[in-house]
Amino acid sequence: MSTETTAHRRAAVYEHTAAGFGTVRLVPLEPAADAPLIHAWVSEERARFWGMLGHTCEQVRETYEFVDSLTTHHAFLALLDEEPVALFQTYDPDADPVGECYDVRPGDFGLHLLVAPAREGARPGFTGVLVAVFTAYAFTDPAHLRLVVEPDARNEKAIDRMVRSGFELGPEIDKPEKRARLAFLDRETFERGLPAR
Repeated sequence: MSTETTAHRRAAVYEHTAAGFGTVRLVPLEPAADAPLIHAWVSEERARFWGMLGHTCEQVRETYEFVDSLTTHHAFLALLDEEPVALFQTYDPDADPVGECYDVRPGDFGLHLLVAPAREGARPGFTGVLVAVFTAYAFTDPAHLRLVVEPDARNEKAIDRMVRSGFELGPEIDKPEKRARLAFLDRETFERGLPAR
């Protein structure tokens, strides 16, 4: 990874060792330190659905400083064996524009995921492992009863990944910045072993 980050020195909020993949650690994102790395990821055409193509590094830093100022939204880096491999965000749907687009239930908890550019030697199933780790982390809080994701409706790969991870598709919704497809994973489904952990 050409962009330096201090993420490996941070205390993890969650850690999981996935057989055959390594140890995934979730650490809080630090906007000033991590903006160059995140900017490199979101500037690629493959990340167009993240909605930050054309942003400067400074704009990325300012965005995540704003997220960091909120009590309802949080951003994390996922490290695989100490190398940053994904950006993971959580949010309270009642405190987010998505909450105006569907009937929010008590216990709903929102997630966003951006996987870094493919690493050399990356193995099939890598994104599925990350999704499983993130959902496991989200459900460590007993107050979270149902996970909500809202990928861009055109992002067929992300929607398919959610379905394969046990999420049930909901309706398409219109947000100011995109048309999105809702998908949900309730605690009962997760605890039955879907998705595979």
